[in-house]
Amino acid sequence: MYPNFLFPGKTQYVEGYSKFSKINAIRVLDSVNPVSYYKTARIIKKFQPDIVIIAYWMTFFIPAYTAIARLLRKNTRIIALFHNVISHEPYFFDKILLKYFIGQSSASIVMSAAVERDLLSLKPDAKFLYKPHPLYDHFGQAVPKAEAREKLGLHPDKKTLLFFGLIRGYKGLDLLIEAFGKLPAEYQLLIAGEPYGSFEKYRAQVAALPNAQDVYVEARYISDAEVPLFFSAADACALPYRSATQSGITSVAYHFGLPMIATDVGGLKEAVVDGETGIIVPRPDADEIAQGVKRFFEPGKAETFAAGIGVLKRSLSWEAFAQAIVDFSQTL
Repeated sequence: MYPNFLFPGKTQYVEGYSKFSKINAIRVLDSVNPVSYYKTARIIKKFQPDIVIIAYWMTFFIPAYTAIARLLRKNTRIIALFHNVISHEPYFFDKILLKYFIGQSSASIVMSAAVERDLLSLKPDAKFLYKPHPLYDHFGQAVPKAEAREKLGLHPDKKTLLFFGLIRGYKGLDLLIEAFGKLPAEYQLLIAGEPYGSFEKYRAQVAALPNAQDVYVEARYISDAEVPLFFSAADACALPYRSATQSGITSVAYHFGLPMIATDVGGLKEAVVDGETGIIVPRPDADEIAQGVKRFFEPGKAETFAAGIGVLKRSLSWEAFAQAIVDFSQTL
């Protein structure tokens, strides 16, 4: 995706076993090599596709995506699948480049109302399909909670919060750590994910907590094979984001039947139904997050969340998502 010197994490590649390794993908596109744009388009043309779906989440890729779309659009419908329209960490030139990319597309797919609003702000007459993100179901099954906690070195009986995924400023890990310091001794916090940048400020914040001994940190890339352990060990997945469109973490959590505590930003309120599949915190604030955690663990909530997630999982299959795209494409 990026030249290595620009990549803020440790690796751009999936490590360890992954079902993705079985996908017969052709590795040809280099985001900063224009020659590869033409080669990519040439290979795609050999498939003679009716539709090409380009998944978009960051402005950095617009030159490559726009060039490929222009080379293909004469005989193929281009559909832009937007994880974000406006990047979480935007630049002044984002909207200019995005309008150009959107102009090369026949239509778009959005997966949250926040992304829909951003799309329509740039192209009010845009043709688009709104369909929530399906569940990430390739990680395998959950493991018994006691087993997962033992393998991760967690206390077997404490109420366990999980922060999972790439660690970036907008995700509010600092707010969660501050909130955790306000909770009693019956709680523990598990932080798991690769930092984009230095993790030292978070480490120092944890060390200053009165309950620092109850914070477990795995600040590293988490392989697919390890993911079930982390989600199976937790009682709740915390998303204390300062900003968001949607989060892929919600799709992983629901796959494992794990309810969430999320701030009311972007599309998180659409993904986490307050009181049914988790708790929505009114704003990204440490005191509010701490209160949300306490509400999450009120008696009877666990049963309610389990029932709500069961209903939701049936509607978020990849089969339904794919069929909706096929149906939508036939209207273009």
